[in-house]
Amino acid sequence: MGLGERYDAVYTLFGWMPLVLPALIGAFWGAPLLGREYERGTHRLAWTQAMPVGRWLAVKLAVLGGAVVAGGLALSAMVSLWRPVFRDGIDSAFGNVGVFNMVGVAPAAWWLFAFALGTAAGTLFRRTLPAMALAVAGVAVAMFTLVTLLSDHYAEPARTVLTGTVTLDDPDARLVGATWLDPAGREVADPPSSVCPRRVDAGRSSRNAEAWQECLFGKGYHYAVFYHPSSRFWRFQWTEAAILTLTSVALGGLAVRRTLRRRV
Repeated sequence: MGLGERYDAVYTLFGWMPLVLPALIGAFWGAPLLGREYERGTHRLAWTQAMPVGRWLAVKLAVLGGAVVAGGLALSAMVSLWRPVFRDGIDSAFGNVGVFNMVGVAPAAWWLFAFALGTAAGTLFRRTLPAMALAVAGVAVAMFTLVTLLSDHYAEPARTVLTGTVTLDDPDARLVGATWLDPAGREVADPPSSVCPRRVDAGRSSRNAEAWQECLFGKGYHYAVFYHPSSRFWRFQWTEAAILTLTSVALGGLAVRRTLRRRV
């Protein structure tokens, strides 16, 4: 039994990290930064010291934001070194969106976004618990929006036409969609049953499905696949990081503005 099979439970646990860790950063590091100051009234003491409020806040955001980014990059390096040991060197860093958000610059960008969101929420509610709730919910919504709805649009999907197989030769490609092409080259969502009857497979067997596909290929059908090749890994990494970083800057600016306008 290989390490990959023995530690599947650990590997599955790590699969939740892209969502859980940013949510924790936003809730327990970002939200209390200003929310707790307001809630306890200690902001009045901190902001009447010799250091101006703007400089105090800038130092806080810069130091903690830098620590967050450094932590995200450290996680990325750790996961990049750890995965090949347990997965026998199999690289699924692009096709597997969970792994994609644990390597490269993505963890740093997500952690920074969560921290900025939590900080802005603290200035909005002036209470810690509501700010923590908003940070967690915001991270979940952002993760769903980027990963599920937007990431496929970071670039125009490539298209390839397969004959004799429905499987791409790039195991780490990110699939967008697929369709059958009739002998005339027209897309058909579902080939007519009169061309090749299809029988339902029982259990985990795929024999009937493979026979049906072989029949279609024999009748002149082809299989068109829309996908993003694994060579686009860094393009997608930097695109997602740019979106999150710009959003973080906007949230940080919002937090600064609300803090400077509402000092009491």
